Amino acid sequence: MPHSHPPVPAKLREMLRDYPDHIKSLQEALNSVSNRHMKSLPPFEDAVWKLEDCLDGFINDAQGELTAAQASGDAQSIATADEKFKLMFRARSGNGGMKGLHELYEYFKAAKEQH
Repeated sequence: MPHSHPPVPAKLREMLRDYPDHIKSLQEALNSVSNRHMKSLPPFEDAVWKLEDCLDGFINDAQGELTAAQASGDAQSIATADEKFKLMFRARSGNGGMKGLHELYEYFKAAKEQH
């Protein structure tokens, strides 16, 4: 039986384990799929788009942090910000965090079968 809300895919949870607020944001985005009133997209596709939108935001934020670190000239800040930016980019990648969406697909498949 499906959970009350779609789960954040395990691959993304693992990749972003050091960023609990990011995982929370992804979960809130997925929760909004379950709570949506306009159903113009199939739920799985809507969930994927919401994840992609969140991850795009994480990339933009990390890029801003990297730019600020580069402006500061602090090597440690630059290295930390660069690693975060690369991680967010990998999380958004179809070969990274967005690769393992099977469990999310199964969630929506099971939910559909119950209706």
